Amino acid sequence: MIFKILGCGTSTGVPLPGCKCAVCLSKNPKNWRSRTSAVIKARSDFNVLIDTSTDLRYQSLTHGVEHVNAVLYTHAHADHILGLDDLRSFNFTQRQIIPCYGTRKTLSEIKRCFYYIFEPDQEYEGGMLPQVSLNPIEHYRPFNLEAISVQPFLLMHGRTEVTGFRIGGLAYATDCNSIPNRSWELLKNLDCLVLDALRYEPHNTHFTIDQAIAIAEELKPARTYLVHMSHTVDYDEASRKLPEGIELAYDGLEIPF
Repeated sequence: MIFKILGCGTSTGVPLPGCKCAVCLSKNPKNWRSRTSAVIKARSDFNVLIDTSTDLRYQSLTHGVEHVNAVLYTHAHADHILGLDDLRSFNFTQRQIIPCYGTRKTLSEIKRCFYYIFEPDQEYEGGMLPQVSLNPIEHYRPFNLEAISVQPFLLMHGRTEVTGFRIGGLAYATDCNSIPNRSWELLKNLDCLVLDALRYEPHNTHFTIDQAIAIAEELKPARTYLVHMSHTVDYDEASRKLPEGIELAYDGLEIPF
């Protein structure tokens, strides 16, 4: 399977409109970061999204996502869910309801934000609304999406609970600054860890790059990719400082696993 990074930027994306810093003005395409999300490509016609970022339409067109067979949600912050309405484009072409998976709290927030989908106005006369189903999951209780076994686990994003996912030898842990002990045990013996690392400066809900490095060095996955970076992180400059086996992700990165 292929794990593809669709976006690796923080909630604003990079560059920030109007910002004149060196990263926002950079010509290096690896410094252009859309909002963090990913896709698991199990085969040519079976794709599982992780989050529907604000940039979903752009990401799908740029990175060749032509099918969406399911969506895994990490949490309900705006940059991770606001592309949900763009799933209706896939409804048009696939003519299927798209199942979405998240904790009960995450799904409840999604229903609140997208009330017009789940409690439609009977007088609405516009185009087709997204056709999705909401399926609750629980941390540490694995489930299957066809041949893909998904292991959800708990992360903490400040006081907000976030869901990480382990699929085979790969684990995805975005938007976090703490890993509970039970989740820590699930992150051992990995081929690849995709881990939150916002910037070098401290933050109260995200790991810094140095904190993410320390976690990777303790867990010892074969490879670690850092995601959710802000515009204070220059790809080339930061890459030169990273230990062997740890890299910055970039939009479009493909990870076989």
